[in-house]
Amino acid sequence: MSTLPLDHPDQILSIPVGTLAEQSAESLFQLKNNAADFLVMAKTIVEHIDRALDLKYSAQAHQLRLAAGKDTGVVHFDDGRVHITADLPKKIEWDQARLADITQRIAANGDNPAEYVEISYRVSETKFNAWPESLKSSFSAARTLKTGKPGFRLALQGENK
Repeated sequence: MSTLPLDHPDQILSIPVGTLAEQSAESLFQLKNNAADFLVMAKTIVEHIDRALDLKYSAQAHQLRLAAGKDTGVVHFDDGRVHITADLPKKIEWDQARLADITQRIAANGDNPAEYVEISYRVSETKFNAWPESLKSSFSAARTLKTGKPGFRLALQGENK
């Protein structure tokens, strides 16, 4: 099947998936690469505009947060006919080694650390795969394999990507 003529990237959405699937590998390769280029450009444009919005409104939002007695969170104000919602979310990070020490002290004092902190366990898949079968079998009942969205990379022959 011939290459689809596309003047605008959003035209691809009007083409049924079945029709796209009938296209040659080269056409799909080109469409996928063009879409990736558009995505990068769109993200770059959004980031650029976000920096301009930050420059324009961050001082006013900061003053409103101070007046409300808070360092973070949402404030609202108007600029002409545009209503601005400025959000400065909290980003809390906990020192994992210190939390482990604290939970050990709580347990040593006879209290249940789960009453104070959320505890989760993870196992590196690389380490799990390197374990002997005797150890793997102990953990296997606690392991569930889920898959993500399938992905396909296309490369023209002779390219190293």
